[in-house]
Amino acid sequence: MEKYASLEIRDHVAEIRLQRASKRNALKRDFIEQLTESVDRVTTNANIRVLLISAEGTVFCAGMDLGEMQQRATSNDGKQQWRKDSEVYAELLSKLFYLDIPTVVKLQGPVLAGGVGLVLACDFIIASETAFFMLPEPMRGITAAMVTPFLVYRAGGGSATHLLLSGERLSAVDSRTVGLSHDVVEETQLDSRVDSLIASILTGSRSALAITKKHVQNCVPLDLKQHLQNSINISAEARETQDAREGLSAFLEKRKPNWQPE
Repeated sequence: MEKYASLEIRDHVAEIRLQRASKRNALKRDFIEQLTESVDRVTTNANIRVLLISAEGTVFCAGMDLGEMQQRATSNDGKQQWRKDSEVYAELLSKLFYLDIPTVVKLQGPVLAGGVGLVLACDFIIASETAFFMLPEPMRGITAAMVTPFLVYRAGGGSATHLLLSGERLSAVDSRTVGLSHDVVEETQLDSRVDSLIASILTGSRSALAITKKHVQNCVPLDLKQHLQNSINISAEARETQDAREGLSAFLEKRKPNWQPE
């Protein structure tokens, strides 16, 4: 199996690196499973006090691999496969969100679609000025159902609605104003800013940070398990529509989609 993610541990910090840069780090099912395995390894190592997620290439993550989604559309058990894809993705997001150590994302470039969920499941997002957020799912005839609970949790309903429905890019600078990014720096300063944040986090005790993180989650209630279960159903349902098939085909064929009339 091709290796899409790496895990390195040093000085109480684990770094999971996305390394499918040739495909803009698009998420296939086995890619997501590799990321989940890495998070599980972090969970069982009591010496790790911070998790950093980074990516190779100029794009942090372009979302789900639409080529794989198209293959599902032409298979005999597409519905079941789409649901399985959503379940695997939901498991990763849930494990990241509930991890009892602080999680930091080094956002060196754009993050789109399902990649946004991966980022928003973490505690801190330090972004390069060249980065942006974008949810283009409606342009593909599908929904960002799995991302929605995390987006609403982090940014509130108004900002979430804008991103979910407009398809517009949200620059790193603007993302900070709605609470998505926690700091935005010049590209050349990204590594040093991330290192500075991690150093500050490491001055706190592991137990105090874990208790604080759980308390924050309880103070801003998010029935994540129920929301993700609903999102799995919505995501699978949306991918079954004729518009979804047309949107995926149009994207892969580099043409404008022909949406069905209401």
